Amino acid sequence: MSTAVITDELEALVDDIEYWERLYNQQPASLTIVRTSDEDFKNRQIYVALDDRKLGMLLFGETVTTELEPGPHRLRFNNTFVWKTIDFDVKVGEQVRFEVINRPGKLTYPMLLLIGVGPLYLTVRRVA
Repeated sequence: MSTAVITDELEALVDDIEYWERLYNQQPASLTIVRTSDEDFKNRQIYVALDDRKLGMLLFGETVTTELEPGPHRLRFNNTFVWKTIDFDVKVGEQVRFEVINRPGKLTYPMLLLIGVGPLYLTVRRVA
């Protein structure tokens, strides 16, 4: 095999590698938030905002997914009683997943019996 043929094959391989790297770097990252935990009170909505943009409202059993640009982001959750803020970074093509739970506290059930409403607290876990 001549050196010219080997050089041409190497150049083609380098072009292929650069092509696939460019293609990989164009992959969007994604964010998925689920509210399906058995620990959840299964009542009251949870509002979700991503980088100061409303992302939606989750009821029990619902999921929301969106694409993200790589880099730092801020998620804000609230159930009208408790607010949680989560800062996280995302890499190219990464699929980030959070689980959010509207859970009862020690006073939730006694207050429900006495006045018909009780506080629910938020738990947010990054699961991927």
